[in-house]
Amino acid sequence: MTKVNREIVVSEALDLLDEVGLDMVSTRRLAKRLGVEQPALYWYFRTKKDLLAAMAEAAMAPHAAAPLPTPDDDWRDWFLDNTRSFRRTLLMRRDGARLHAGSTPANDLDRIRRKMDFLITSGVPERDARMAMLAAGRFTVGSVLEEQADAGSGDGSDQPADMPVIDYESAFEAGLTLILDGLAHRTGTPLLHPIGSEAVTGV
Repeated sequence: MTKVNREIVVSEALDLLDEVGLDMVSTRRLAKRLGVEQPALYWYFRTKKDLLAAMAEAAMAPHAAAPLPTPDDDWRDWFLDNTRSFRRTLLMRRDGARLHAGSTPANDLDRIRRKMDFLITSGVPERDARMAMLAAGRFTVGSVLEEQADAGSGDGSDQPADMPVIDYESAFEAGLTLILDGLAHRTGTPLLHPIGSEAVTGV
């Protein structure tokens, strides 16, 4: 029998996710992968929901390890970099956005507070800072959700010939810039960058 612990279970569960997708992740498949009986997993996770929550937290490790802002940082540059880091991390895992959606960052609350404090200290009103972080986060999850769903839907050969082709990264950057520009306008801060390249081609 393979020796396992909580970290190994979560790591193998994430590898299973990458192989089969979120819909096919099951404790039965995971137990077989680990070489243990299915009930053995209940020692570490009482329910599949608990397992998925642990997977979501572990999948966010790259973003959670990103440097926190410093007083010398321009809040606009940091806001962009932080949101891009979140997107990159979601894209690292198959169905990463679906796995993350609805999860609670219980172990990341201190970092979130420090990020909020940085924005407020930089002159962003507290309520605007909260709403901007929420909007950017949900926009990012939604963008990645669509991107990953599209990637898993086949080669697109069944789409109409005149269907516009979406450049997901450009679309994300354009939307993120609009969020930042709206926040900058509310704070009276000069705009940082114009909206980038076209996000939709073929129109």
